[in-house]
Amino acid sequence: KKKTVSFSTMPNDRKINSTAACISFMLEGCELKKVRSNSRMYSRFFVLDADMRSVRWEPSKKDSEKAKIEIKSVKEVRVGKKTPVLRSNGLSDQFPDECAFSIIYGDNYESLDLVASSADVVSAWVMGLRYLVSYGKHTPEAPGTGHPSLRTSWISSVFDLADLEKSGRIPMSRAVQLIKALNPGMKTSTIELKFKELQKAGERPSTEVACDLFVEAYCELCTRPEIFFLLVQFSSNKEYLGLKDLLMFLEVEQGMEGVTEEKCLEIVGKYEPSKEGREKGYLAIDGFTRYLLSADCSIFDPQHRKVCQDMAQPLSHYYISSAHSACLLEDNFWGRSDITGYISALGLGCRSIELVLWDGPEGEPVVYTSPSAASCVPFRAVVGLIDQHAFAASAYPLILCLVVRCSAPQQRLAAQCLRKTLGEKLYLEPPNPAASYLPSPEQLKGRILIKGKKLPPGCEDSEGEVSDEEEGWELARRLGQEEREAPEGGGQRRVRLSRELSELVSLCQAVPFQDFESSRRGQRYWEMCSFSEVEAGRFANECPAELVSYNKRFLSRVYPSPMRIDASNMNPQDFWKCGCQMVAMNYQTPGLMMDLNAGWFRQNGACGYVLRPAIMREEVSYFSANAKDSLPGVPAQLLHLKVISGQNLPKPKGSGAKGEVVEPYVCAEIHGIPADCAEHRTKTALQSGDNPVFDESLEFQINLPELAVLRFVVLDDDYIGDEFIAQYTIPFECLQPGYRHVPLQSLAGEPLPHATLFVHVAITDRRGGGKGHRRGLAGRRGRRVREYTSTKATGIKAIDEVFRTATQPLREATDLRENVQNALVSFKELCGLTPAANMKQCILTVAAWLLHSDSAPSVTLNLAEKYPPMEAQGPIPDLLRKVLTAYETV
Repeated sequence: KKKTVSFSTMPNDRKINSTAACISFMLEGCELKKVRSNSRMYSRFFVLDADMRSVRWEPSKKDSEKAKIEIKSVKEVRVGKKTPVLRSNGLSDQFPDECAFSIIYGDNYESLDLVASSADVVSAWVMGLRYLVSYGKHTPEAPGTGHPSLRTSWISSVFDLADLEKSGRIPMSRAVQLIKALNPGMKTSTIELKFKELQKAGERPSTEVACDLFVEAYCELCTRPEIFFLLVQFSSNKEYLGLKDLLMFLEVEQGMEGVTEEKCLEIVGKYEPSKEGREKGYLAIDGFTRYLLSADCSIFDPQHRKVCQDMAQPLSHYYISSAHSACLLEDNFWGRSDITGYISALGLGCRSIELVLWDGPEGEPVVYTSPSAASCVPFRAVVGLIDQHAFAASAYPLILCLVVRCSAPQQRLAAQCLRKTLGEKLYLEPPNPAASYLPSPEQLKGRILIKGKKLPPGCEDSEGEVSDEEEGWELARRLGQEEREAPEGGGQRRVRLSRELSELVSLCQAVPFQDFESSRRGQRYWEMCSFSEVEAGRFANECPAELVSYNKRFLSRVYPSPMRIDASNMNPQDFWKCGCQMVAMNYQTPGLMMDLNAGWFRQNGACGYVLRPAIMREEVSYFSANAKDSLPGVPAQLLHLKVISGQNLPKPKGSGAKGEVVEPYVCAEIHGIPADCAEHRTKTALQSGDNPVFDESLEFQINLPELAVLRFVVLDDDYIGDEFIAQYTIPFECLQPGYRHVPLQSLAGEPLPHATLFVHVAITDRRGGGKGHRRGLAGRRGRRVREYTSTKATGIKAIDEVFRTATQPLREATDLRENVQNALVSFKELCGLTPAANMKQCILTVAAWLLHSDSAPSVTLNLAEKYPPMEAQGPIPDLLRKVLTAYETV
């Protein structure tokens, strides 16, 4: 596997944790590459003048007065390849987006395009310049002088509380615990090392820590540069966010609607640690970091934490969380049976459990699925457990799939046990022959359905023969029950079924599957078929449209191949894409497939039911699961994902032979229909400790968003043994836009305390997206090829005539939509923003240009009109004219 590495970063002793540090770095100067419009790059040494009024570079052919930019003339500082020079440049592929930045300056909005050696250097220059542009306007005290900042005062007050002896010093151990308490997840060894470094640098080794050293250590350890950089972007003061700044951040970046200053004050009160900040309504870096790490800023949309989908549709319109062999703790044939497996599955919201009944030695049926299991589980104990835990995690119906392998007398005992123990919870009402669909989960709340065989209507005896299911026969052979072989002539196996057990089956009567045509003609809505993984896989590949159509009306259950003796799992997406409602999973086996299953069923309050996409439910809709491109009637989406950094990443289990440092990278995977399945990885963060910076943008096209799942996997590029570090799986529909933390989980799906990924999420319409740097002839040619809706003749003249007249309006609507999206992309690009930006960000950018210039023309926005025009009063520079023209086009 090829290893990719990041650009070299700043020396480890250089920490950007304040605007003063940025400006100090700029005053020292550094080498940057200057990009010219002729596709050439020149290395120059850039430095901030001592009076902080201009930036100079050398050597230069110009005289020294021309090789400079005055701070007061700077209109905007852009991060990334966001000017025509950087976008269209033939050299742009030679450096990553995060290593480029541009300074827009002068009355004519000229751009100075620069490339740095790393994202850290870019952050320092951009933060410093943005501060100075603001500093020139607001004239605060010079950075690093005067009164202590809000943050310093707060950290000092924390130190004073810990200084019990009031001696001005506290023991090192107490100082370490204090920082650990303020920043959970940080290693004790990391904090101790920082104190020792600072003491050595200041030539003051001691077992005690003074206040100034504590403040310095805290600022260096607990300032995340990427969050500080974000704060500086939105702060009008550059050291903290005021209520208006925070409101702007929440609306523009986080996509929140209806935010008020009262709501912002509530956030400040909840997360700002300093008393002064809370009183004045200021959110400083520590409060901002806490807020971004909180559940309020989780990547998972909180609306989906409770049941949020329509639960009144027929049962066949939902995916149902299903378990296979839930009582197993390990693999299928050598594993141990244990009753706690059922508790675990039901606690995770599982709504379909399989019970294989065998003859027990004591004359009562037992449940066990392993021939090597020393102790089988009494059926009575399992039913008691189900009664106790059936509705602990979800109120919606539970389906018990009975696979009968015991004699008729023991079947009667099993039926009596079910009736006596489950009582009113058992759903025994006969199906309504006049209906066409199963009842809804809402109608069946709190009920337990039995899925199993039923005696034929004409049978009056206390027991009779029914066709057997394939499930369990592989195990029967291993148990030595070889005599029950298939009858001669290749017919179906037959088993004896007692009337008592037959009468418990109502809405989920198990019948053998013949073919799709027979089902369409004769299958009744309360009858359901089980398919082996191999059989269902064949249908999914050979006739996916028929399988989707079949599942609109009937429930289908897919169970794992008996060849999976290690209890590995099939990919549930292979069957969900065809509408199969119940894909039975081995809950005891962690890994990718269980991650997908667990992540998928979180999206509806983890209730075990997820409504299938409309395209799979509607009577008249054509959908093939193997579609290779966009689907008719379903707008494709673009997911723009920026993986910024990781926090408190644990070491892989197999890395015991290594040192403390991992070299992580992140894989982002999309699972869904074949057209959507994709994977991108970031570069490897070398020698990064527990908090690597990736700063890398990835992009995915999603053609069927309702069926897509995003999985983050963190892996170690320098592993010995196991490379897996952490994962998190989330349905596409549950993603929240903006800056978010991803709560990482272990391979078994357990939360890893304080381990997170910091990401930025943006979702755009496919047509409104498109890569920002795609310009020139190829881009224009691509835009002209339009996909128009076409209609096919039905052969019914009256219908064909009606739809023939619709062709032209449909073409006009397509043109209008495409033109709007193309105009939006052009407007965003001219404003120096990405295709994922919104209109509000564009308007704010234009406003910022005008505010940062004394000689700028006045521009009015007439809000009284339906589409508010933006008009300049007087002569305007060329770039601004292009921006206003692009806005007018939109």
